Amino acid sequence: MSDPLSIAVLAVGVVALVVGVVLIVNNRRHQWQAKQLLDVAARLKEDAQREVETARREALIAVREEEQERRTELERELRDRKSKVDRLERRVMNKDEYLDRRSHQLEKREQEVEERVTEIERLRTRLDVLVAERRAELERLAGMTAEQAKVQLLLDIESEVRQDANRMVRAIEDEAARTAEARAINIIAQAIQRSAVEHVVESTVTVVQLPSDEMKGRIIGREGRNIRSFEQQTGVDLIIDDTPEAVVISTFDSVRREIARIALEQLILDGRIHPARIEQSVAKARETVEATMQEAGDEACLQAGIHDMHPDLVKTLGRLRFRTSYGQNVLAHSVEVSRVARILAAELGVNEEVARRAGLLHDIGKAADGDAEGSHTGIGIEQARRCGESPAVIHAIAAHHGDEEPNSVEAVLVQVSDAVSAARPGARRESLENYLKRLKHLEEIAQSCPGVDTCYAIQAGREIRVIVLPEQVDDLAATRLARDMAERIQAELEYPGQIKVTVIRETRSVEFAR
Repeated sequence: MSDPLSIAVLAVGVVALVVGVVLIVNNRRHQWQAKQLLDVAARLKEDAQREVETARREALIAVREEEQERRTELERELRDRKSKVDRLERRVMNKDEYLDRRSHQLEKREQEVEERVTEIERLRTRLDVLVAERRAELERLAGMTAEQAKVQLLLDIESEVRQDANRMVRAIEDEAARTAEARAINIIAQAIQRSAVEHVVESTVTVVQLPSDEMKGRIIGREGRNIRSFEQQTGVDLIIDDTPEAVVISTFDSVRREIARIALEQLILDGRIHPARIEQSVAKARETVEATMQEAGDEACLQAGIHDMHPDLVKTLGRLRFRTSYGQNVLAHSVEVSRVARILAAELGVNEEVARRAGLLHDIGKAADGDAEGSHTGIGIEQARRCGESPAVIHAIAAHHGDEEPNSVEAVLVQVSDAVSAARPGARRESLENYLKRLKHLEEIAQSCPGVDTCYAIQAGREIRVIVLPEQVDDLAATRLARDMAERIQAELEYPGQIKVTVIRETRSVEFAR
């Protein structure tokens, strides 16, 4: 019994010893793990502190850099503002100096005016004394009082005024009679250009050259179907006569005439002429002409220096490329009026933009076709108003032919520029017959004067040179002759611009040495 008990006690002791050893080992391992964890925590803490310190330093550097940039920007802005302030101060100082000079000049001018007024008053007083003395002397010599002389003088003046008035009335009537026909022709020409009627004049035809007379038959087509189709598509008259290698396009509408010319030339180059091909060529030619008019309108605005014109006005301006007035291209005339009006406005210190735009648009109503009602001025006013032009521009358009009384300087400048462009030498065509008549009449006036030897009308009638006989006309008489001849030309002839009268008196002495 004792042996099993001993064995049991021994076993319990061994187990207790093993458990103690295990517990001691586990305790030491746990202590070592705890130490390791504390070391890791200490290292993590140190790393975190280092990262926080690094981030703090980086943030501080960034804040300092941003502060430096803002300081630099503020300094630059401060320098700019200081520079502007300096410029403004210089301008103000210059303005003050200018005002001081003007004030000094005005004071000096006022002083001069006061002195002139004083001098005028003194002269007026002296004049009153002289008039009184002269009146008394005249009364003594004439044997009548001042009242009687006044009555007689008034009667004489009234008679002279009546005679002058009668002469002026006759001159106005003669002028109206002379200009009525020209004005009527102008109105009729504008009306004809806006409506195609079956009449042909010299300025309404276009000649198209053919490679051969055989092409005429192909243009006419079988039983005339090609020419009928062409005239129907284009709205023109195609005249095919005995003229060799040429056909004539006739219509008053210059746009239609240009479309017909381009289409016919395309058909001649292509060689295939039949109704379907004619329709295609006319459509293509119409597109070409539309593009040409758009380009012409853009070019006109560019030449006039206008870059914000309404597209509808630009397109309408392009149509003026195919309009003429007495042979003068209306688009070129409009550009010229715009330039002249702008120059005059700049010289006078008024609104150049209004003068420029009104000058370019003053004849835009002439681009209207026959369906539009009213004068070209009224049509132009309505179109300019519809496209948003300013009231000043619209008024200048309305006043350029006197339909309205001009109430601005710009409107008057457009009137003047229109007259200058139309009246300058070579601007508008006149018939050869009238031109020759004027030259002949000009030379007849010169030849009719006493002492004239020969005379020559030169420079297309803008100058007349007269050679006088030196033994009959002296230097003083030559001056009087030039003045009298200029007055006669002004009274008897109609002409654009002015005519220069040059009287030449020359004395030659010739001897021969033998």
